[in-house]
Amino acid sequence: MFPETARAVRFLAVVSLLAALTWAQQPQQPQMSSFERTRALDILQVISSDVKKHYYDPKFHGLDWDQKTAETKKQIEAANSFNMSMSHIAALLDALNDSHTFFLPPQHAYHHDFGFQYYMAGDHCFVTRVRPKSDADTKGVKPGDEILGINGFAVNRDDLWKIQYAFSILRPQPGLRLQLQDPSGAQRNVDVIAKIRETKRVTDLTSSGGSDIWDMVREGETEEHLMRARYFEVGDQLLVLKVPEFSFTMGEVDSMIGKARKHANLIVDLRGNPGGAVDTLKYLLGGVFDKEVKIGDRKGRKDAKPEVAKPLHNPFSGKVVVLVDSKSASAAELFSRIVQLEKRGTVMGDRSSGSVMEARDYEEHSGADTMIFFGASITEWDLIMADGKSLEHVGVTPDEIVLPTAQDLASYRDPVLAHAAESLGVKLSAEDAGKAYPYEWPPQ
Repeated sequence: MFPETARAVRFLAVVSLLAALTWAQQPQQPQMSSFERTRALDILQVISSDVKKHYYDPKFHGLDWDQKTAETKKQIEAANSFNMSMSHIAALLDALNDSHTFFLPPQHAYHHDFGFQYYMAGDHCFVTRVRPKSDADTKGVKPGDEILGINGFAVNRDDLWKIQYAFSILRPQPGLRLQLQDPSGAQRNVDVIAKIRETKRVTDLTSSGGSDIWDMVREGETEEHLMRARYFEVGDQLLVLKVPEFSFTMGEVDSMIGKARKHANLIVDLRGNPGGAVDTLKYLLGGVFDKEVKIGDRKGRKDAKPEVAKPLHNPFSGKVVVLVDSKSASAAELFSRIVQLEKRGTVMGDRSSGSVMEARDYEEHSGADTMIFFGASITEWDLIMADGKSLEHVGVTPDEIVLPTAQDLASYRDPVLAHAAESLGVKLSAEDAGKAYPYEWPPQ
């Protein structure tokens, strides 16, 4: 029997709290119907089967998967809501302690936005942006405020993603109680109410049905715009390439490198980049290396050939600096670590997230013409790098740790980018660096 880790215990504590949360703004939920319970048990069976078939370690790290699934079935049979049942399925997958294996529950019939963003800088969690005219803005939440607690949970680097997942995806909350500390050290509690927009839990994709498919197309176009590569130039001395995720084609990456070749130095900004396609990783590595480089060995149920990246035609040959932070994950971590191992450049910023496996999304649905979608991300390969180590739960430690302060965030300064430019002999103030690529809020 695989021992319960502290990580799993903390996750289950969040799940348990969700059942007891009471907000004045949240209506009383009705008792779960027999139809919903049957649907929840069906979802459990499908997800458990997908993990059993495809998870890269057939021994599940010593976990008795069938027994854990049976325990989860009993929890669902005793659950008092459909959402709580989904939380139990999520806890089942979390027991594997794998960054890339997690439950994707059915979408809720609404979208909610708390109006602020936050992340870990070192061991501190800071508000980074506040949407104008949101409830957070009205109640005085500011960039640079440190978040000490969310809904009674102390915030730390290991648990933050779990709190976000539970409160935003599994059981979206109508509000969050924040324990804040401003840059002067003064503490206060703020209740932030989400802006809620109704959506459809059931999506109609039939040709005669409705406009759901066109809504999905428009949302995709908006996402594509927000996730585009962005550039910041300082004469012919420096190009800063902001890569928000690894989702670009070879031609798009070749265009990026073509712009870089017009400059003496290149900063690849992977802060906040969650990773993405392995092919994009190969293209970007091929754009800065003039030789074939090994990404890593893939270890799974059947070992596969090593992942390698081959150089693109006429790669960038100047100096390279890579920026990472606590939200840099997966392919972003691989790129930065390879730059380190091959001594191609310098990595600066904060320790990355340590979420480095190779997974596949298994999408499932219930229904025919009208469908409820759910699924799971399931790790199929562990990646062992050229130094014989995995980055999972470890992350990339930058060559130079450079972190913003609360005052930097409050003043929209970017000392990390400024320091990277300075290391390349390029003068760039933290104030100007903070204006390099203005933030664009997604539509509500």
